Amino acid sequence: MLHFTEQEWDDMPLVEGAVLMTEMVEPSFPGAWVRLQLSRLADEAEQALMDEPNAELRLEGLIRLFYREWGFKGDHEQYFSADNIYLDRVLERKKGIPVSLGSIFLFLAERLDLPVYGVGFPTQFVLKVEWFNGQTQYINPFDGEYLSQHMMSAWLKGHHGPFTELRDEYFETAEHIDILARWLTVMKSALLREGQFAEALRCSDVVLDAFRPGDPHEIRDRGYIYQQLDCSHAAVMDYEYFIEQCPEDPAAELLKIQVEELNKAPLVFH
Repeated sequence: MLHFTEQEWDDMPLVEGAVLMTEMVEPSFPGAWVRLQLSRLADEAEQALMDEPNAELRLEGLIRLFYREWGFKGDHEQYFSADNIYLDRVLERKKGIPVSLGSIFLFLAERLDLPVYGVGFPTQFVLKVEWFNGQTQYINPFDGEYLSQHMMSAWLKGHHGPFTELRDEYFETAEHIDILARWLTVMKSALLREGQFAEALRCSDVVLDAFRPGDPHEIRDRGYIYQQLDCSHAAVMDYEYFIEQCPEDPAAELLKIQVEELNKAPLVFH
C-alpha cells in the first residue's frame, strides 16, 4: 500500500488523492481513465474561460459550465449509493455527492487560477472562495448554489440540535487527509448498505493504514464488518480494543455483551 505524509497528501490535488485512495481500496479502479477525463474537462474549461481576465466572472463561467452545460448534479434519489462516491461512476453519470462533485470542481478551479478551497463543514463538504479583497463566499458543490452562513447554521441545527452554534473552525480550509478520511467513511457506509462487506473491510484497512492509525472508532467499525464476514475472532479483537480505549463510551457496555456472545461461537477459519 502506498504511503504519503500529510504534507504530500495536501500538496496534490484533492481529486488525485481520491484516485490514489480508491486504487488502494479497489485495485481494479480505472485511475488512468479518471485522470484522462479530468484532464479533458480541464482543457475544455481552460479553452472556454481562461481568456476572461476577471476572476469573479471566470468563476461564474465555471459554475455555469460545470452544472448547467455539462450537467453535473447531486444525486437526490440515491444519495448514499457507491455510484456517487467512485469517481469513474461520477464522471460517467455526472451525478455525485458534495465531496465527489466538489473535488472535481476544485481541480478545475485550480486550473483556472481561482481561489477556491475545500471546507469540511460538519454536515457536508463545502467550497470556499477567498477573494483577493478579503470577501469570502461559500458554494454548495451538490448544486453549484451559493450558501449563506444563515443556511449553513440551519443545516447544523438540523443535524445536531437547535442549540448548536457555528464556530470559526467549521469554515477553515480542510487538510486533504481529513477530507479523504471522511470520504472513505462515506464509501464504507455505502458499501455496507449494499452488502459489499469485503470491499467495506478494505476501506477500513485503508483508513487505519493511511489516515487514522489506531483510531478506536474505526477499529470498532472494522470489528462489525469482521462480524458480518463471520470472522468472530477478529471481530472480538477489534471490539476489545475499542472497549479498552474508550471505556466510558456508551457503546462499550453493549460491545462487552457482544464479545461474550462471539466467544461462545465456534472458531471459523478463513
